[in-house]
Amino acid sequence: MTAFRRSPRSVRALVPAAVAAALLAGCAQGAGGAASATDSTPRSGGSSTAAPASPGTASPGGSVTVTPAPADSAVAGAPTPGTLLVGDFGSDTVTFVDPARGATGSVKVGTAPYGLVVGEDGRAWVATAEGVAVVDTATRQRLALVPYRTDTGPVTTGEYRGGGMGIVLSPDGRRVYVGVNVPGGNGALEVVDTAALRVTDAVEVGRRPFDVDVSRNGAEVYATNHDSFDVTVVAADTLRTRRVEVAPYGTEGGLGSWLKPHYAAVRPTDGKLLLPFEGERLAVVDPRTGRTTIEPMTANTHQHGVTVTADGTLFTVGTGPIDPAEDRGPSLTVRTPAGAERVYPLEGAHESVAVPRDGRTAYVTGGFTRDGYWDGLTVVDLASGDTRRLAAGSRPLGIAVL
Repeated sequence: MTAFRRSPRSVRALVPAAVAAALLAGCAQGAGGAASATDSTPRSGGSSTAAPASPGTASPGGSVTVTPAPADSAVAGAPTPGTLLVGDFGSDTVTFVDPARGATGSVKVGTAPYGLVVGEDGRAWVATAEGVAVVDTATRQRLALVPYRTDTGPVTTGEYRGGGMGIVLSPDGRRVYVGVNVPGGNGALEVVDTAALRVTDAVEVGRRPFDVDVSRNGAEVYATNHDSFDVTVVAADTLRTRRVEVAPYGTEGGLGSWLKPHYAAVRPTDGKLLLPFEGERLAVVDPRTGRTTIEPMTANTHQHGVTVTADGTLFTVGTGPIDPAEDRGPSLTVRTPAGAERVYPLEGAHESVAVPRDGRTAYVTGGFTRDGYWDGLTVVDLASGDTRRLAAGSRPLGIAVL
């Protein structure tokens, strides 16, 4: 058994009064707490329920108007393989990025887009504060905005805004699952029929569902809930739920704790969930039994976004230190299935990561959910360790390789 150092993180879950205000402006704060002006100020037009419908939109509970695509949309303007799509949390758009040349165009999708996923048919599904936007990546137009069934209050921006966060497609492409944040309470997992373009089901999950993943056979969906220290396991056929607590540092500090789950990845070999914490501990969760085992990590930095490749290699984004006196700066950890790690230092905070099929490069978004974000991507050459920055939209969070 590996001996872990006793980290001061466990006591820093409750912070001294002198620094509490600064820390609670960031990731530690849970839904319902004090927020910045942008977190609580509705966008022009007020709540989504009051805003008039426009082409491709609908009020919650209403029907969706679909904008017809050109007849030759399957080939017109099709993105070059390897093009990146990023969600611009700061400008309500998604941006297409050529890894060699930078941004090549953007599409308005809805307020404060968070996660996104792209299907084999070329449609992108984007979790915004207003609903799930559907984008044709060939014609570069928004086809629809599917409103949520869950009441999330006024449409706002900022880290604690209501609306969609994590999002994933079912393996057969027939359903989209989106985690919907409800400020001040538990969130919901909503199910979108990808043919009908409407929400067909919703079930309660934990607080602030940062990430949503699906088992390889599509039988289970996993909502990683930041502010309730847990993963909600949802049966895809019945929507029955089970709560699995994931708190390798304990739950001391509650909503004020920094030591909470953010993102997960489903390990291809056995279907277990991989959740990194602080560059120190990897929680390996068996969703069938609810049991968690802990493996050591080496980056020693606050960690957010993850992805896993087909061979089981885990990529984890380190956003930077909780305590600069003790923790290391931003990084990208690449962890082999055997547990060996290589840590690539990064400049500035980052949020999410995507890796093309050739596995030679990693693309890391600089948007970040807290202050310190920047407008671009870091391109990491995984063989040499060389990095370069690439302009890519405004505060990019979600990312996919087309």
